[in-house]
Amino acid sequence: MADNSAARPPIPPAQSGPDLSPPGTGVPSFATVYKSYFHFVWSSARGLGVSPSAIEDIVQEVFVTIHARLHTVQQPESLRSWVYGVVRRTVSGYRRSRAGKAAGSEVFFVEDSFESNQLTPFRHVQQNDDMQLLVQLLNGLDEAKREAFVLAELEQMTVPEIAQALEIPLNTAYSRLRTARQLFEQAFARHSAREKRGFP
Repeated sequence: MADNSAARPPIPPAQSGPDLSPPGTGVPSFATVYKSYFHFVWSSARGLGVSPSAIEDIVQEVFVTIHARLHTVQQPESLRSWVYGVVRRTVSGYRRSRAGKAAGSEVFFVEDSFESNQLTPFRHVQQNDDMQLLVQLLNGLDEAKREAFVLAELEQMTVPEIAQALEIPLNTAYSRLRTARQLFEQAFARHSAREKRGFP
């Protein structure tokens, strides 16, 4: 079962210095970004494999970087993609620092607060609160496809936002997401078929 102990923590007060966002640029203040994106940063870092024991340090490091570089944002309308890029690079550094850890031993994490209306296989699993199955199905995708899938399904990013966040061509993002959805649906169908036959 996925560990939900780190999901949806309260937003702590920001511990940074003066706001570096230049006035008139359309970029929100650091305090606004911190409050608006704290849960997004937290869940994204967990989804990328950061352990509960390290999550607070990683989130703090992400916001230190955001505070230092917020004034460099050129496209305020793409702020979420930019923030995710900071998370991704920070987590990549974290992973490199743990290079001795066995590959594939990290468990993908999914928050249990996602809500949706359309009953796709992904959302069917969510609505039935079977988080263990959801984690299992998502771990069946390779990292690149899983990341695109989760950004679309959990974070509700558009494909252009995903392409920007992952720094890949738009066509690649569309192809990656389409393939990920197909593979997820096929895995869900196989699981459903096994259940009907009475197999776990």
